[in-house]
Amino acid sequence: MGYKEYEEIISRRMKSARFKHSKNVAKEAVRLAKKYGADAKKAELAGILHDATKETEEEEQMELIAKAGIELSELEKSSPKLWHAISGSAFVQTELGINDREIIDAIRYHTTGRAGMTLLDKVIFIADFTSADRDYDGVEKMRKVADKSLDEAVLEGMAFTIADLAERKLTIAPDTFAGYNEMAGLKAKSKSK
Repeated sequence: MGYKEYEEIISRRMKSARFKHSKNVAKEAVRLAKKYGADAKKAELAGILHDATKETEEEEQMELIAKAGIELSELEKSSPKLWHAISGSAFVQTELGINDREIIDAIRYHTTGRAGMTLLDKVIFIADFTSADRDYDGVEKMRKVADKSLDEAVLEGMAFTIADLAERKLTIAPDTFAGYNEMAGLKAKSKSK
């Protein structure tokens, strides 16, 4: 299947605003991929597919996760906001036949991040944060940081996520803490050289 066929499938799975967001993320992912040396075709595909199950009923998301053989942690089970990234990675494998681990993982970790993020993981994580339709307080700062350094933007994005979730007294995925600690550690190491 080509990109246009995937785009058509996705357009039928979501409302027009979400589809517009997915197209914007795909476009930003291509821009960032070209800027930082990631595979632009993979970035575009992961971008359009990243929210494939965002508007899918929770029961169906759990079925997709089970079908893909993914075991959820207790925190993940109790955090439905995390499910769409996990079920989305399951959907692209089991329903669309995509077996490229980089694309699957970029979708899987686009909301939480993680330690050991690949270049594509980082591109999708930040493209979702900075796509043209985003208008949260601080988005312009994120866009500027993303144009300066992808790693700085990832660290900034994780710090933003942790602070936002903590302020709202919501659970924070361990992957986000692990990714933040790794990125902060790398930054500290580079400053000490």
